Amino acid sequence: MTESLILSRITQFFSHEPTAGQARALRLLAGFLASREADSAFLLRGYAGTGKSSLLAALVKAAVSLGQPVVLLAPTGRAARRLAQSAGHAAFTIHKFIYRQQAFRGRETPFSLAPNLGKGTLFIVDEASLISCRPAASGSVFGSGALLDDLVRFVYGGQGCRLLLSGDDAQLPPVGETRSPALDGGWLGGYGLHVGEAELQEVVRQAAASGILWNATSLRRRLFGGGPAAGFRLRAAGFPDVIALPGSELIEALAGSYAQVGVEETIVLTRSNRRAVLYNRGIRSTVLDLEDELCSGDRIMIARNHYYPPEPSAAGGPADFLANGDIALVRRVRRERSLYGFRFADVTLAFPDDGGGEREEILLLDSLQAEAPALSETDGERLFAALLEDYADVPRKGERLRLLRENPYYNALQAKYGYAVTCHKAQGGQWADVYLDCAFLPPGQQDETYLRWLYTAVTRATRRLYLVNYPADRLL
Repeated sequence: MTESLILSRITQFFSHEPTAGQARALRLLAGFLASREADSAFLLRGYAGTGKSSLLAALVKAAVSLGQPVVLLAPTGRAARRLAQSAGHAAFTIHKFIYRQQAFRGRETPFSLAPNLGKGTLFIVDEASLISCRPAASGSVFGSGALLDDLVRFVYGGQGCRLLLSGDDAQLPPVGETRSPALDGGWLGGYGLHVGEAELQEVVRQAAASGILWNATSLRRRLFGGGPAAGFRLRAAGFPDVIALPGSELIEALAGSYAQVGVEETIVLTRSNRRAVLYNRGIRSTVLDLEDELCSGDRIMIARNHYYPPEPSAAGGPADFLANGDIALVRRVRRERSLYGFRFADVTLAFPDDGGGEREEILLLDSLQAEAPALSETDGERLFAALLEDYADVPRKGERLRLLRENPYYNALQAKYGYAVTCHKAQGGQWADVYLDCAFLPPGQQDETYLRWLYTAVTRATRRLYLVNYPADRLL
């Protein structure tokens, strides 16, 4: 395929007249696709409202029409679903595509890097700002533990395969890191890759009237050299899609969003798990009128990776687990009971970001309202000790631990209510209506991390952004 043919085809699928920045990115992408240089990669950075999603969609459609094998990946299920809807092409989460499950060891089920059997495949990974190169402090059951390392190793282990990473480097970096390595050309070059780059900065005309994108652009400019973080102000005046909302009006506004766009397209964002717990309690009791601790129709978010044992014949098959941050809908709740000092329930869950399939689970009810991100370390140790007593008559320690790890209560699903979440948990997703909890903002605490947090929160909204109890002295 020639560069001119590819450029013509991408332009054909692009939805509007490209801006100067978009036209440059299109030319560079066409050159990347036409080139067969070994170990080449491409980095497409784009800020909110600059048309990155439209450009990616046109690229995918053009590549498919020209017979180029394409695989779309994203770090989270919600991001994969958004990418698939935009591009009109199947998309997968990174973990479930590049890892294969090995022999079951309870919670420590290992997932090794799969072989890449693709030939000449272009792997496009969106929301790359979420991809970490730092192994988790508590260890990881996935490959080397460093997702970016494993992704690069997987892609370039295939015959003639290449990688295109796309994302917004104004968003929060992965937890524990100061930058997003997957959006850093220098970092990617450290893998021995020849990296082409393009960056979209100009907000397209169709989005110019949006207050959400006006504020996002203002935040981004301040973040990248437009002045100190201290003193930054959001603007609500004059924009119908940005609303400064007193806390006294929150219940009525949330009820309106649920009626207009649905519970699944409405989210409250907070900066702490404790605030999220308080919001979830209030929303369920006051707005949704849910009296029981868990009800059919409840939205929950997985709070800790949850692994499934492979069938005896399926070792080495695709990774089978529920990821921390996945959204589930409660279909049925049955047989609640108290055991080992904790409370459990049998539940049937559906997963809208994964095709709507259902699973039967034992849910640890205590995790729903825990103020820690998941069950606290102290409670985890208490559950471990109580369960271990069941195997006190087993003489060998290794056998006792094996039985413990296979115990369904030790491996019970941990989840939180999904109506209010921290901003970190919301990354990779977008909602029509976003309510930003601003009561926690202490005076004077404005730095680069704060600006990135605020930018990430603001850009989760696509229809309306509600600034709940936002300080008046930080508004224009």
